[in-house]
Amino acid sequence: MFAEQRPNTPAQGVSARSLAAQITANVVRNGLSLEVAFQESAQPALRDASLVRALCYGVLRWHHLLQWQADELLTRPLKRSDVELAALIRIGLYQLQWLRVPDHAAVSATVSAADSLGKTNAKGLVNAVLRRFIRDRERLAQQIIKVPEAAMSHPSWMLAKVKEDWPEEWLDIINANNGPPPMWLRVNARRGTRERYLASLGAAGVTAQPLSGPSSAILLGKPQAMSTLPGFTDGEVSVQDAAAQLAVGFLALEPGQRVLDACAAPGGKSAHILESRTDISELVALDRDSDRLAVMSAEFERLKLEGTVVHGDATHPAEWWDGQLFDRILLDAPCSALGVIRRHPDIKVLRRPGDIAQVLINQRALLKALWKLLTPGGRLVYSTCTILKEENQHQIQWFLEETPTARPPTSQAWSSRQILPGEVNMDGFYYACIEKAR
Repeated sequence: MFAEQRPNTPAQGVSARSLAAQITANVVRNGLSLEVAFQESAQPALRDASLVRALCYGVLRWHHLLQWQADELLTRPLKRSDVELAALIRIGLYQLQWLRVPDHAAVSATVSAADSLGKTNAKGLVNAVLRRFIRDRERLAQQIIKVPEAAMSHPSWMLAKVKEDWPEEWLDIINANNGPPPMWLRVNARRGTRERYLASLGAAGVTAQPLSGPSSAILLGKPQAMSTLPGFTDGEVSVQDAAAQLAVGFLALEPGQRVLDACAAPGGKSAHILESRTDISELVALDRDSDRLAVMSAEFERLKLEGTVVHGDATHPAEWWDGQLFDRILLDAPCSALGVIRRHPDIKVLRRPGDIAQVLINQRALLKALWKLLTPGGRLVYSTCTILKEENQHQIQWFLEETPTARPPTSQAWSSRQILPGEVNMDGFYYACIEKAR
C-alpha cells in the first residue's frame, strides 16, 4: 500500500491523532459531512494540521476496510457508545498501512492519543489491537479478499449499483474512488491565457500540464495550498476539477443571452461562465443555501466578477423569479455525488441506499420547475456529479418523454456525456443538453 503522508514524530502526532479521531467520530456518529465536522471541531493551531486532514480523509476513504480489520482483531465488540475509541483504532490501523511512520512510533502515538480522548483505561486495548495487526497482517490480507465490502472499501449496496450500471468499468471506478484526488486549476480568461499561467507556474517551480479539453484547465503535478499558487489572491486562477469546467462548453453561450445557474453555490461554474463570456447580458446565480451564497459572493469579489446572486429555491420560482425568461439554464442538480468520492470519501460512510429515491424526486421537480423559465429555442444543461444511470440517463429519458417541448439539440455532435471517475484524471460527471421547441 502506498504512503499518503510525510513522516511525523510521535510527539507531534499525538494531538493530531486525537483530533482526527474526534472529527471522524463526528462524521460516523452524527452524519456530518467531513468538511462540516472540520468546521465544528475546536481545532487548535497545530503544527501538524496537515496530518489531521490526511488522517481524516484517509480513514474515511478506507473506512470499510479498517472497520473489518478492527472487528477481526478485537476479542469482543466495542460498546456502541465507544465511537471515538473505534475511530482511534481505525486511525491506528490506517497509519500502520499508509503512513511512512515506523510501526513502534505509530503504535506509541496512537496509544498516547487515548489519553487525550479521555480513554486512559482503553490504552491497553488500543495497544493490543495494533500489535495484533502487526503480527497478523498477512493472514488478514488473505482473508479480506473474501469480503468485497472490506477489500474494496465501499458499502455493498454501492458496489452493487456501480457494477449494475457499469459492468465493464466498475472495478476501475472503485479503484479511482479509493485513490487521492488530483488538483485541477481553472485559469481566469479575463486575467490571462493558460499558456501564460503555465509559464508562471514553471517560474515558481510548480510542475503542471494542460488538458486537451477546456482551454482553462491545468493539472498540477501534485496538490498544494491554494494560497501558494501564483496570482491566486489576485484572481488569476481558481481550483476546479476539469470535468466541472466542461459545463461552459455544453451551454454553447451566445452574445446577449440571459443565463441562469440554478443550484449555483459555491459558484465555480458561475464564475467560469463570467470569466469565459463577457458578452452575455446577465448571469443569475441561484441557491437556497445562504452560507454557500456568501462564499460565492466572496469568490466573485476575489475574481473581480459581477453576477446577480439570488437566494431562493429553484423548485419554487414564484418566490424569486422576475418573470424574464432565460436563454440558457444550467441545472447542476443535487445528486448522490458518487462521482466525486475520491474528493469526499465521507460519502461512502454517509450515503444510504434509501437516499436515492428522494434525490430522484427532487431532480424531477427541478427539471419541471426550471423548464418553464426557459425561452423557446433556449437550452437547459442538466449536470450531476454522479455515475448512477437512474439519476442521469434515465432522468433525461423520462423528461424527454414527459415534456412535449423538450428535445435533444440538433446542432451538436453529442448532446450528453458521462465521465467516469479517473477518466483523463477527472471526477465523475454527467451532462445532458435539452433544447426547447420554438
